[in-house]
Amino acid sequence: MLHTGRLIRVQGRVQGVGFRPFVWRLAHESGVGGRVRNNGTGVSIEAWGPDDALERFVACLLEAPPALARVRSVDWTPLDGNVPVAGFQILPSDGGTVSTEIAPDAAMCADCRSDISDPQNRRFRYPFTNCTHCGPRMSIVEGVPYDRATTTMGAFEMCEQCRREYDDPGDRRFHAQANACPACGPRLWLAGPEGEIDCSDPLEQAAELLRDGAILAIKGIGGFHLACDAANAGAVAELRRRKNRPAKPLAIMARDLEQIRCYCAVSDEEADLLTSPPAPIVLLRNLANTSLPGVAPGLGVTGVMLPYSPLHHLLMEEFEGPLVLTSGNLSDTPQITDNAQALDALSITVDAWLLHDRDIVNRVDDSVMRVDLGAPFALRRGRGLAPEAIALSDGFADAAPTLALGAELKSSFCLLKEGRAIPSQHIGDLKSGETFADFRQKIGLFRDLFRFDPETIVVDCHPDYLSTRWGHALARDTGAELVTVQHHHAHLASCLAEHRIPPDEDRAVGIILDGTGYGLDGTVWGGEILLGGYGDFARKAHLETTPLPGGEQAVREPWRNTLSHLWTVFGADWRSALGGSDLNDRLAAKPVELVTQMIEQGLNSPTSSSAGRLFDAVAGALGVRFDTQHYEGQAAMELEAVARSQMQTAGKYPGGTTEDRTILLEPLWAALARDLKSGVDPGVIAARFHNGLISVLAETASEIASDEDTSRIVLSGGAMQNSLLLGGLHERLTSQGLEVLVHRQVPANDGGLSLGQASIAARC
Repeated sequence: MLHTGRLIRVQGRVQGVGFRPFVWRLAHESGVGGRVRNNGTGVSIEAWGPDDALERFVACLLEAPPALARVRSVDWTPLDGNVPVAGFQILPSDGGTVSTEIAPDAAMCADCRSDISDPQNRRFRYPFTNCTHCGPRMSIVEGVPYDRATTTMGAFEMCEQCRREYDDPGDRRFHAQANACPACGPRLWLAGPEGEIDCSDPLEQAAELLRDGAILAIKGIGGFHLACDAANAGAVAELRRRKNRPAKPLAIMARDLEQIRCYCAVSDEEADLLTSPPAPIVLLRNLANTSLPGVAPGLGVTGVMLPYSPLHHLLMEEFEGPLVLTSGNLSDTPQITDNAQALDALSITVDAWLLHDRDIVNRVDDSVMRVDLGAPFALRRGRGLAPEAIALSDGFADAAPTLALGAELKSSFCLLKEGRAIPSQHIGDLKSGETFADFRQKIGLFRDLFRFDPETIVVDCHPDYLSTRWGHALARDTGAELVTVQHHHAHLASCLAEHRIPPDEDRAVGIILDGTGYGLDGTVWGGEILLGGYGDFARKAHLETTPLPGGEQAVREPWRNTLSHLWTVFGADWRSALGGSDLNDRLAAKPVELVTQMIEQGLNSPTSSSAGRLFDAVAGALGVRFDTQHYEGQAAMELEAVARSQMQTAGKYPGGTTEDRTILLEPLWAALARDLKSGVDPGVIAARFHNGLISVLAETASEIASDEDTSRIVLSGGAMQNSLLLGGLHERLTSQGLEVLVHRQVPANDGGLSLGQASIAARC
């Protein structure tokens, strides 16, 4: 039979995911001969066979790849000659210019779960079991092509049995770079303040300590976690005290879906998300009268994850109830990844350490997601999601290599090359020196991993952001062009980019709501309705501006925003407007005369259109969160929780706009003040506020869309993490026949900003 040859190139996430053994098996099933190898751009296949067999072979590469693979493209060119080749070989990896994708870490597969549960299996209860379908990837990779020598597993020489699996194309551990067993792989041990604890089973002993109320540091896949018994109120309170985390919500790990359903409602979509390969933390609604004391106070939702590594599965088998599992770090510093650092830095925080000797090269915090409008919605992009590439519209195919540096809070950066964007994992708030150092280190790592030399560097227009300053320095060092992008424009473009909107079809109205963004007029923006696309934008409407008395202090203390909004609307008569409400009494205990003088004289009181500060002001007025916010967004999140049960029946506050479409605060605050004086339930007031804001924003945006002859609306910015606001706007706008885009793959908050920056710079 006449055989023809094809040189087939496969690009995408095709290394470290079992793609070569998949090709090997497919070739045998299809009657195709040849060879396959990894190279710098993906996977290269030389295949010979009858034309019909080759057609089937190529089609299957696209249509039925391994579960963790993401095939971006398959193309081929003829090979010279009609040379029949017998058999099919897997060759060593080649080098070359790197443009392949690195796979995220993946939760343990069912087959490996079976292995560690089988007393007859040599990996019974081995906490580092993995195969080509699961296990660490991003957290251990040091270079590409993705081979064992370029991971931290290169330090562990495989035993004879593991080597046979690794070399056998028919085995699911063929070229599983983290392949190991108890005889040759990483080991687990338990340590106390005096050193390693002598025990027969570290996991069993760790569970016993947790049952006794101890706090443990546990080394996972992407970093350390702090753990305690989630049902032990005393242990949770002690963890909060030691970590100096008085109120910020804590995530929990539950044994299985059945255990989660004892505490939270779980929809089919949420169950699918919990059990997916990324295995993120998923925000779930608490069941009535069922809670875990002190885990997520005042929110009505809990962040829950399932065991995603063999170590976690085995620990949860030993421990009966759910565990708090929160980032193992000191307050406002990056998650710890190193054993020695954990033993030192966490010595006053934990009672014992569960350690292993597989190094973590890349810190990767847990991803956080929820289901909104029937589909996954990313809140934090980390383990299991990063660094998965995001395909962009074909209009970006020829864009110059671009590095976008994001903002300062919820920092991330993004590489753009060859028509795809590669957002980094969540890094954190750059105001911390350790986090800023981690940010710079990760940029260097990504540049090395992807052999990436930017021709364009993009920064936020805020001159004092550390990411902006670093971008200026990096542009000088590399000779790259520097592009500055306005904060809310980047939010708009980020959502357009992840939906693959082409640059020549990008005109949209964007409702962009967040806490802080440097405006083109030098004021603080945050309650914006924009018109534009990648190339440019115009500010078409915004919330009425109010002072921020004390600047950053106003962000931390909601009552300052309450007072500022009352002063803006009612002036010196604000006390009369409140009548005998208890808000007057609460404000009387604060230095209101001093603060109103600051407002009147413009002393350290920058003006702002921030939606975030409006939510703070209302939360302060209701006493939901009056004195202090312990973490970013606390007041708004607690206000959302108070409003949730009343949204369908409470009604709404009136709204109003000026001729230039400034959204007025007076109608809202006048109605709210009347309700306060009348003693209306805070939940009803909170719901009326939400409904009124949704109404005026939707009405204004739809009017702008009509005037500007566009039917596309984008919802972005950190305030869109409020599910009541997001859902209400989506419902109102889609009911008018408008196309409404919301974030899915990257966060609506500043964690998704770098994608928007990169897409804007690519079209400049």
